[in-house]
Amino acid sequence: MEHLLGLLRVRVQKGVNLAIRDVTARTSDPYVVIKMGKQKLKTRVVKNSTNPEWNEDLTLSIADPTLPVNIHVYDKDTFTLDDKMGDAEFEIGPFLEALRMRVQGVPSGTVLSRVQPSRQNCLAEESCIIYTDGQVVQNMCIRLRNVERGELELQLQWIDIPGSRGL
Repeated sequence: MEHLLGLLRVRVQKGVNLAIRDVTARTSDPYVVIKMGKQKLKTRVVKNSTNPEWNEDLTLSIADPTLPVNIHVYDKDTFTLDDKMGDAEFEIGPFLEALRMRVQGVPSGTVLSRVQPSRQNCLAEESCIIYTDGQVVQNMCIRLRNVERGELELQLQWIDIPGSRGL
């Protein structure tokens, strides 16, 4: 426990305009895999959708905040290997910096920080880190790489663990 900083809850909200991998049906059966270090988590499969809504929380244990979070989207196939539908990665450094501000008493909805899209972060648009309802959250729209199209909408939230190293 003492080697952990805390937990990062990644809410996989939805996919937007994902690639078609089931050509005959003109759709896909997507799911998301999130990896960080040796951890690997995945969402459920959403059948027949290029605009799936998961609204699923996946929780990573954070020991090394310098590791990137890797995202892979796949199309579930029954009789063959699952098809790749793109990948992305992002750093959690800016989110952790905003958490370390230890803000209190600011109005809900206050923007603490903004992360601009760059070649390094896969962001499709500016990502705001916001203080809302006593929590610091980061909303992000991630553009998938190595695929013709597709984006994922995610939200990051921190969970402190009693007995952990903390931030």
